[in-house]
Amino acid sequence: MPERSLAAPKPALIEKVLMRCAGQCAVCRAWSHQTICESCLGLYARPLPRCWTCAARLPPAFVGRPRPQCGRCLQTAPPLDRAVAALDYRFPWDGLLQHFKYHQALDLRESLLERLNTALSAAEVEAPDWLLPVPLSIERLRERGYNQSHELAKALARRRGLRCKPEMLLRVRHNDRQAGLKLEDRAANVRGVFAVEPLLAARLRGTSVALLDDVMTSGSTLFELAGVLLQAGVMSVQAWVIARTPEPGDE
Repeated sequence: MPERSLAAPKPALIEKVLMRCAGQCAVCRAWSHQTICESCLGLYARPLPRCWTCAARLPPAFVGRPRPQCGRCLQTAPPLDRAVAALDYRFPWDGLLQHFKYHQALDLRESLLERLNTALSAAEVEAPDWLLPVPLSIERLRERGYNQSHELAKALARRRGLRCKPEMLLRVRHNDRQAGLKLEDRAANVRGVFAVEPLLAARLRGTSVALLDDVMTSGSTLFELAGVLLQAGVMSVQAWVIARTPEPGDE
């Protein structure tokens, strides 16, 4: 009888199987069939009113208003047609995202992705022609071992039936970490850092794009990328992020 060759299971399949197995909640450590239990999701993942174009949290009075915007976006319109954030970058999501980003904790990907997918469905966003992750520099990629935004974008594209071609965007030079800079210095730090891949630029002209990143702080990185895409002939740009840092005074 001929031997049967057993192909190694795909990592995505292993991840899905593990997600169904009982274990500890990543937040409260209670016994749970999910990476984050329902109790913690109810406590820490409640939807909040957010600015239409930068996803900053807005006061409760803005609930139900069509296309609400914060004062900053009303004063200076960002180059985004829409911004959606699933969560606030605070406990427990700040620690979980740090773990996912710097320690390759891929077991958290599906739970984080589910939060974003739920937020996108609630926001009734228009499906873009392309879903593109924020690119990393070669130096940062070597340091981390993978691009966390790329991992999220690939999985979300499969789930929502979107085209995802990460190589369309380039990071043409290495820059300082945004996290170590003052808010007013972040825009200068990313200026001229990104470009559209010249061999693929024609495929972007006249299309709509959603940019995906794990965390949005000042918005400088996503605004810079959006400007590059608009200059390349893209018609509209959205930003989809797992978490948005609270504005001063939101605590």
